Amino acid sequence: MGDADPNASTSQTLISKLDIGDPLYLHPSDSSALTIVSVKLKGTENYSVWSTSMKLALEAKNKFGFVNGKCERSTEDHVLASQWNRCNSVVLTWLLNSVSEDLFLGQVFSTLALEVWEDLKETYDKIDGSVVYDLFKKINCISQNGSTVADYYNRLTTMWKQFDAMLKLPTCSCKAAKDYNDFSMLIKLMQFLMGLDDVYQPVRTNLLTREVFPSVKVAFSVVSREESHRMSSSGSKGQNVSFASKSNQSFESRRKAPNQRGPNPSLKCTAKRTHIRHVFEHVSCLLSLNIIAGPLYEVNGP
Repeated sequence: MGDADPNASTSQTLISKLDIGDPLYLHPSDSSALTIVSVKLKGTENYSVWSTSMKLALEAKNKFGFVNGKCERSTEDHVLASQWNRCNSVVLTWLLNSVSEDLFLGQVFSTLALEVWEDLKETYDKIDGSVVYDLFKKINCISQNGSTVADYYNRLTTMWKQFDAMLKLPTCSCKAAKDYNDFSMLIKLMQFLMGLDDVYQPVRTNLLTREVFPSVKVAFSVVSREESHRMSSSGSKGQNVSFASKSNQSFESRRKAPNQRGPNPSLKCTAKRTHIRHVFEHVSCLLSLNIIAGPLYEVNGP
């Protein structure tokens, strides 16, 4: 029998000793068939959402270094270099699994995850005036339209976050940045109130006439409580009306129904027998008196 390759044994030992926090470590579940995000890249219209979700997923897997260039291939250790190639292939398949079929055909022959990531960014990370205009128009045209307040607020919040990601709001702590963020929050408050159904007009007026405008979250909380109050009130009224209707129907049915009971023949017969027995006893008593005291006309006398 031939001797086992000592290099293969050494490589296997070295890979098994990789720390779980090392980018080269692959968990058994990190297969090439895995889809790590639920959003498929279609093009410019959803690149911002796709890239953000993909970045979060890769960071959770500790593999974002393969697309931003921070995790480099080893040139000294062929074992680690081989493991890097394996990890790169896994990350590359994750990227390809998360794009549309048209984009997949254009990237399937790539060999580096970094090249695919940068190519997609250069091609689709383009924010021009038309994209900003379309999204801002959607935000201002959205309305509750009979849906729940929570559903309406969630739809608005999603578009607000997309819009903020496009414009890249300042994150510094200077006064100008604070004023700009305050103005942005005011615009969002107005957009939220404008799209509410007309039944919330009193609540909207109350919020707009305050000396200090509330935040969007506070306004959402107030409107949600009003919605809950309306739903509970309408439910109670419906139950009361239903109970009253059933009660009236029951009363009317009893009032209009014919008397099904009627006289009880046995009770009537018993009453007759009792009456006859009393009469008989009374007559017997009178006859006894007549026998003892003589004829009645003599007892009563003229």
